[in-house]
Amino acid sequence: MITTRNKALWIFRTLASILAAGVLTLWAASALYFDLPLASLRKPFAAVYLVAVVSTLVFYRRFAFMIVVAAFIFVLIWWLSIKPSNARDWQADVAQTPWAEISGDQVVIHNVRHCDYRAEFDYTCEWQTRTFDLTKLRGLDMALTYWGSPWIAHTMSIFDFGDEGHVPISIETRKAVGQSYSAILGFFRQYELIYVVSDERDLIRLRTNFRTAEEVYLFHTAASPEQARGLFLQYMDHINRLHRTPEWYNALTNNCTTNIAVSAAAGGIHEPRWDWRILLSGKSDEMMYDEHQLVTDGLSFTELKARAHINAAARAADKDPEFSKRIREDRPGFGN
Repeated sequence: MITTRNKALWIFRTLASILAAGVLTLWAASALYFDLPLASLRKPFAAVYLVAVVSTLVFYRRFAFMIVVAAFIFVLIWWLSIKPSNARDWQADVAQTPWAEISGDQVVIHNVRHCDYRAEFDYTCEWQTRTFDLTKLRGLDMALTYWGSPWIAHTMSIFDFGDEGHVPISIETRKAVGQSYSAILGFFRQYELIYVVSDERDLIRLRTNFRTAEEVYLFHTAASPEQARGLFLQYMDHINRLHRTPEWYNALTNNCTTNIAVSAAAGGIHEPRWDWRILLSGKSDEMMYDEHQLVTDGLSFTELKARAHINAAARAADKDPEFSKRIREDRPGFGN
């Protein structure tokens, strides 16, 4: 006799199987549609895959879920075999990858970017070699950039080297000529990962002064000089690995926020942990506030965030050599 409980469990398992089959099928078809090397085959292969799966669900119901999983695994194995490259026709602002030489407390970073912007897509980039003394590293700032949803933000780590300046490092998609960023494409194998080492008149000013839809917030963290050094060296290690061996960017697993979280744990800033706000990066500042990783000057999170907004100050500073100082004036946590 079928009890009410057994019937409910059967319905739950059936619905869960249908949902799982749908998600796996949608992802596999999308991977074929976006990532097949030959563009002319993408639509036909994705369509054939969808038709085959639907036919399986209709005519082979007993084994349908196992067939769907097997087909997904087949596509996944192929997808994982797609290799990233450092040899593409790159856009000018990501034409070079940085790399570092470390000797004791001295770090020499090659291909430090400095772009002179006339408009968002009108700029001239220089690639410099700069030397930094790790004994001068005083602390760590974080910048969050929003362009619409409060749940998603681009995060940047900024290292304060005192009289040697502030060094922002932005973990981004490395786009080839003709590419633009797409949140959907970011889940597939469309963009390589790049760490852009630059200065704030490039990375911050681009977002405040030329990208009119972006809002930037700047926070000073509670990281000690030793913790900032640990994170910086983790960044240098990843930068050198990427210079030798490229990686795919992934909007879920290998992006700006997940890489910061992994490097911060490895660098000794915090213990390895899981927090849903690591994935929903727009809430990462709230996560850091709750975990006492920001210098707050006694303000509530709402008050701190309101005063951390720097767009107006950055526009006023513009090309001023004191740009980094001016965007920090009267901001909580910066001791001025």
